[in-house]
Amino acid sequence: MARAQFSMERTYRATIEEAWALWTTKEGIESWWGPEGFKVTVASLDLRPGGELIYVMTAVAPEQVAFMSQAGMPLATECRVTYTEVSSPSRLAYKTLADFIPGVTPYEVATVVKLRTVAQGVQVIIAVGAMHDDLWTQRARAGNESQLRKLDALMSGAGAKAGRQ
Repeated sequence: MARAQFSMERTYRATIEEAWALWTTKEGIESWWGPEGFKVTVASLDLRPGGELIYVMTAVAPEQVAFMSQAGMPLATECRVTYTEVSSPSRLAYKTLADFIPGVTPYEVATVVKLRTVAQGVQVIIAVGAMHDDLWTQRARAGNESQLRKLDALMSGAGAKAGRQ
């Protein structure tokens, strides 16, 4: 049985190719990926169906460090994404291994990212599979919204240049 999901949508004044690069290159991913207060370092990126993105997400802001410590979770976690579909520059699908939750058997969470050119620039629609329970699904939604705020800032102007260096 398929797990429930939640969706998020944004529109940016950018080209579809610029948005695609932020989702599919080491430099792009490192410029905004991960919730606020976390830094992401890409260890490897194999952008093809069956290929993997492996990155380390590290809590760097004091409140995130405190939360991770109180939850008994490490400050740095290696994360593994397996691509299931790569259709440049309009669709990216992947599964993330949720293996960081204390006391919960690891499982995969599916994400689909759709990009399309619109009059205002590029529309980004993200559908994320629900987690194993409501609390963790709420945390996943909050984390994804936080991550998108970083993308919003990057795409809004001054930050966009940093993401393209």
